Amino acid sequence: MKQKSPGSQKGPQKTPVTKLKESSKDRESKDWEDEPIESSEEDEDELEDPSEPTESEISSSLPTTSLQSETEIVPAPSNDPLKRYLQEMKNYPLLDPQEEYALAIRLKDHGDLSAAKALITANLRLVVKIAFEYRNFYSNVLDLIQEGNIGLMKAVSKFDPTQGTRLGYYASWWIRSYVLKYLLDNFRLVKVGTTQAQKKLFYHLMREKEKLEAQGLVAGPKLLAEKLNVREKDVIEMGQRLSGRGAETSLEAPAYTDAENQTSHKDLLVDGKESADEVLGRQELIQILKQQLPEFQKQLNDKERRILSDRLLAEEPKTLQEVADLYGLTRERARQIEAKVIDKLREFLRPILAPQ
Repeated sequence: MKQKSPGSQKGPQKTPVTKLKESSKDRESKDWEDEPIESSEEDEDELEDPSEPTESEISSSLPTTSLQSETEIVPAPSNDPLKRYLQEMKNYPLLDPQEEYALAIRLKDHGDLSAAKALITANLRLVVKIAFEYRNFYSNVLDLIQEGNIGLMKAVSKFDPTQGTRLGYYASWWIRSYVLKYLLDNFRLVKVGTTQAQKKLFYHLMREKEKLEAQGLVAGPKLLAEKLNVREKDVIEMGQRLSGRGAETSLEAPAYTDAENQTSHKDLLVDGKESADEVLGRQELIQILKQQLPEFQKQLNDKERRILSDRLLAEEPKTLQEVADLYGLTRERARQIEAKVIDKLREFLRPILAPQ
């Protein structure tokens, strides 16, 4: 594969925009059997061929300092990793269709890893373009670029050049799929799409709702559930999560809009643990019961003492049926004896626990 060095080119140095335009010739679209998740006809209609971006698109997506003029070269700041990455990315040349096809054949037929590396590095700009489309949803664009690069490597490993489609078009589906999956897993502290139905709702709920409203229909949960073939409960839950009502809220945030009321959400949380007074009171009651228990047992007959021991005082109490079988009683009779023992114990402890 021939690579032209910048010094051997005539005229001004070509920008990434010019190179990307040169790589968009003779492209045909084709369905692939192993496509990434969640691609639909609406997605194909909305997706502009990513290997043929316009200069205005890339200029609006990338930082202004990342696309330099053809005559001026400004070194990337050393303290900005994103700008350094964009600058280094420009060192890898784009491939024309013939070079791309030859490299893809070498990879497919011989497993040539150097060919795979050349195909990946030549399409790094495509990953950046797609990642910047979602920069408003996730602040760290480098994370999106990293996930997109994983999708690009997956696409290169599955790419079949004999199908008549350019790698840029095929890889765009994998890149977008990995970026969206990363957003789905990380844009909320609580994951909103863990089942297949939730993933379908995450991608298509708002689009289907807008489509129904454009037709003059009330896009209620029941109608949306029928259109998307999911449960109505899932539609309601995902709608709340995607709206402000389902968003995460800081525990330190004010719970009321009143400026004078400084109560936070953390102040309104209920502690399910016992208070110190309740724990102390329970411990005192257990201590009194242990002290008075021998005297109380003197008031019981043989069956009552056995049921007290097997049911009320045992660490692993027997069931009523087990007690009944053990002492030759019916289950109901065992329950009556147990209730009688509890009443006697309550009457025995009442004068002891009564306030002085």
